[in-house]
Amino acid sequence: MKTNISSASFKQWLKFALAALILLLFTIWIGNYWLFLLLPLLFDIYVSKIIPWSGWKKSKNPVLRTVAEWTDAILFALVAVYLINTYLFQNYKIPSSSLEKTLLVGDFLFVSKVAYGPRNPMTPLSFPLAQHTLPILDCKSYLDKPQWKYKRLKGLGEVKRNDIVVFNFPAGDTVATLMQNPDFYTLCYLYKRENVMNDKVNFGEIVYRPVDRRENYVKRCVALPGDVLQIIDNQVYINGEAQENIDGLQFNYYIKTNGQYFSDEILDNLGISHDDRKLNIGYDSTNIPKPIYHFPLTKEAVAKLRMQKNVVEIKIEPDDFGGATFPLGNKQWTRDNYGPIWIPKRGETVQLDSANFEIYKFAICHHEGNKPEMRNGEVYINGKKTDSYTFKMDYYWMMGDNRHNSADSRYWGFVPEDHIVGQPLFVWLSLNKDKDIFDGWIRFNRFFKNARR
Repeated sequence: MKTNISSASFKQWLKFALAALILLLFTIWIGNYWLFLLLPLLFDIYVSKIIPWSGWKKSKNPVLRTVAEWTDAILFALVAVYLINTYLFQNYKIPSSSLEKTLLVGDFLFVSKVAYGPRNPMTPLSFPLAQHTLPILDCKSYLDKPQWKYKRLKGLGEVKRNDIVVFNFPAGDTVATLMQNPDFYTLCYLYKRENVMNDKVNFGEIVYRPVDRRENYVKRCVALPGDVLQIIDNQVYINGEAQENIDGLQFNYYIKTNGQYFSDEILDNLGISHDDRKLNIGYDSTNIPKPIYHFPLTKEAVAKLRMQKNVVEIKIEPDDFGGATFPLGNKQWTRDNYGPIWIPKRGETVQLDSANFEIYKFAICHHEGNKPEMRNGEVYINGKKTDSYTFKMDYYWMMGDNRHNSADSRYWGFVPEDHIVGQPLFVWLSLNKDKDIFDGWIRFNRFFKNARR
């Protein structure tokens, strides 16, 4: 050992010093000082070399050398990808139109986990880059044990109002594998819980997913912890003040024409995807068929359509088209006229009664680990009668910019802080599924587009 150390080169000592410094800073950042036990290992790898880490390179067996070389490279890549994906950044693809026109279906996002501080993994034994299911094998990509408590590391900032945020789906703790949309709790509301649990033909197996293994969603943060949100005729109010509508905000409209149809060129120029182009046929008083289009439009697109000579009428989609809103069973609020609702804040107390119990029940139960009950008009938490609850976490209210085509907090409620994944920084690739490879399939004009706001 003395001979190995004394013969170590300056380059070896320098590599060890850099590796040890990185380990030191990383250990302090995540607060897991058990990692200091890796220092002797690094010392041996770079300096003392008691263990023949690269002994396979001297083997005369070419097959052994090849297998060992590939194994070494794969293990290094898996560890590197795991650490980068967990603590620094990850890729995310926009799967739905809920944020159009801000982010488009087919946009690939570079998501920073350092923006709000990365979470220590809650299910640490997992396969890199697989959220919850391994492709081809169709099995879980993680082990249920061990599970670590939520801890967020120091980041560059905090979630701000109007930030676009990637987060784990808060109602995704329980999943019906054959019918994942709508979520499990909406399915139980629509079809009764016992039917969902027992009907494996239509709903499949019912599985549970830890927080960091739930589906990733991306929405805009509309309200922060402690805010009071209300929506009146599609206008969002925060703490009683109307919020400025962001560019690209859109709603669904019905467009009646005088009998003429819109060309694909016109609809392309309006930015309406093929999936969003819905066409019905109406009839006038003389029983002549008239096209009635139904698709999402921005304020600017509505103005352009009004200038079309063949447009007879443009009407926004009725409020009651949105379906049941959060909390399920609520009959007073709709997607376009919602609230007022207080967004829970860590350390603040809400008074509970029969009027608001259902609003906060899910968070108190599923996100904070309690057992809330309503008995004869009185609130009980963990078997004790109470009239209030103090929240342990901050919560956020997320909504899509494509307001009438977005499953968001209006339907499944608050997003707790332990579900926050990160902030998308920019679009690094964008593919238009409505175009072929030689006609605009790759949207070059979206490369490096700012995706934070």
